[in-house]
Amino acid sequence: MKANPVNTGHYENFPVASIILPRRLRPAVRAIYAFARTADDFADEGDAPAEVRLAQLALYHSHLHALERGDAVDHPIFCDLASPIREHALPFTLFHDLLFAFEQDVVKTRYAHFGEVMDYCKRSANPIGRLLLHLYRDRDEKHLAWSDGICSSLQLINFLQDVAQDWHKGRVYLPQDEMAKYGVTERQIAEGRVDGLWQIFMKSQIERARRMLQAGAPLGTALPGRLGLEMRLIIQGGAAILEKLHKARGDMFKQRPVLTWRDAPGLLWRALLPTKAAGNCSSGRCGTKR
Repeated sequence: MKANPVNTGHYENFPVASIILPRRLRPAVRAIYAFARTADDFADEGDAPAEVRLAQLALYHSHLHALERGDAVDHPIFCDLASPIREHALPFTLFHDLLFAFEQDVVKTRYAHFGEVMDYCKRSANPIGRLLLHLYRDRDEKHLAWSDGICSSLQLINFLQDVAQDWHKGRVYLPQDEMAKYGVTERQIAEGRVDGLWQIFMKSQIERARRMLQAGAPLGTALPGRLGLEMRLIIQGGAAILEKLHKARGDMFKQRPVLTWRDAPGLLWRALLPTKAAGNCSSGRCGTKR
């Protein structure tokens, strides 16, 4: 979750106090970001043993429970979070789900099949989109479902971007059964070897993430005003990363595909023309060339 709305990544799939968002919502977005970012760092950063990381996350759960009970808290992250939760009636379950995902990162390093990956995404990514919709008082079930599809897709895109980085952390988020189906091994990841089997395997992963992103893309035109523009930028950013992965034939080892300032004009142009952007997604392009 970064300040630039066209960036995607692990908890980087919606903007922090972006100038596009109404000023009144920026403190709430910053507070949610601070919570997610610091908790994610407990799971990912440094060399603390697992029991220390889990204890830090458990403490965050306890601070949330204190807010739920209406008790006073003195932790700065939760002092900033208390007001947005009350003002916007943000569900505590979404914050706990994020913490559950971070805890899972500490103890689970392999995923047997895609169902396990999606179960992780349900807690690691989908709460972010749902919190953003709650800030806009949007409780539409269809919108929430579209949001889940977009956020899960962005999480999958991040996994594809970060295969090498995750390997060095001892994690593989790619489905083990699908790796076996295509004859892809963890040794290939360790070696950064992009052979024909890897390219075929990665094409299947890219296309699935693209389909999921396309399925949620109608949310960008269904939402009004600034939020709709913000969502269209996020969708176009995810589609652009997938296109870079596609052009690189799944080789994220030599250079991790990222968005740069050179990508911004095209993303903004497509986001400002929602009919065209939506049309590209519905046609299977999602704003990108194939």
